[in-house]
Amino acid sequence: MTSGATPLGPGGEFDRLRAVFRRLGPRLRGAGDDAALITVDGARLALSCDLAIEGQHFRLGWITAEEVGWRACAAALSDLAAVAAEPLGVLAAVGVPDGRDGEFLERLMDGIARAAESAGAVLWGGDLVRAPQVTIDVTVVGRADRPVRRSGAQPGDGLWVTGLLGAPRAAVDAWEAGRTPAPGARERFAHPVPRIAEAAWLRDHGASALIDLSDGLVGDAGHVAAASEVVLVVETERVPVHPAVTGDEAVTLALLGGEEYELLVTLPPGFGAADRSTFVQRFTLPLTRIGTVAAGKGVQVLRDGRLVAPGPGFSHF
Repeated sequence: MTSGATPLGPGGEFDRLRAVFRRLGPRLRGAGDDAALITVDGARLALSCDLAIEGQHFRLGWITAEEVGWRACAAALSDLAAVAAEPLGVLAAVGVPDGRDGEFLERLMDGIARAAESAGAVLWGGDLVRAPQVTIDVTVVGRADRPVRRSGAQPGDGLWVTGLLGAPRAAVDAWEAGRTPAPGARERFAHPVPRIAEAAWLRDHGASALIDLSDGLVGDAGHVAAASEVVLVVETERVPVHPAVTGDEAVTLALLGGEEYELLVTLPPGFGAADRSTFVQRFTLPLTRIGTVAAGKGVQVLRDGRLVAPGPGFSHF
């Protein structure tokens, strides 16, 4: 791209971003990864921001004020995990409507502070405004001495994912259908955990490309494929499905459901069962090989060895 931005995968949201990138041209530098990487007085920093809007990303009838704050902060911190950065601090700009009392705001900010603390960051401050609905914009800053970007995947690498997938989407589907989600699904939606330490470990064990799963496995795999100019081959029978996700559509939810905040990572061919076992023992978190990196472009999803069309992932537009 003329701006030097990292190429993005397909999707309506990203078509709009590509148009913005073209218009801004050289005024925009280094966009397209999960966090901007800059050097200040010899220090390599990673910066990102993430916006959460009531009615779009959450509903207050679903989760508590503390959980709203935690989710908003965890989503932004996950962008630091996606480049293997060490969190330093957090800024939170919050908009609340007149009908929300001071206690609501205090509880929401407590959730933000708790999420920051859990990742080793501090809350530096932010901004407070009146807004038509609850709106939270969290900015995060981290140290990125050895960042891992989306653009390093090589043919022959293995394609791996942390955690178990599909539960956040299952929780949303249950709420929208008027049902109470399974406890495990609700927990994954309300209390996501940014994989900060896990990302650093993967970097130290040869990760060539990294991204967090915010828009769904297939959608985010598309960004790695575009940035690295390779094809990512996903084998559906290997995709780890959360036990709270049941029914005929379980694998589809794991492939397409968003807001997982797990890590999709490409690792060299020599990374094998012993390395995986060490990771699992250290973090008590699954690490599953779900496919391979090959020459080509895009994402291929295979079911029993046959190419299938998984459908679109989450899109804001």
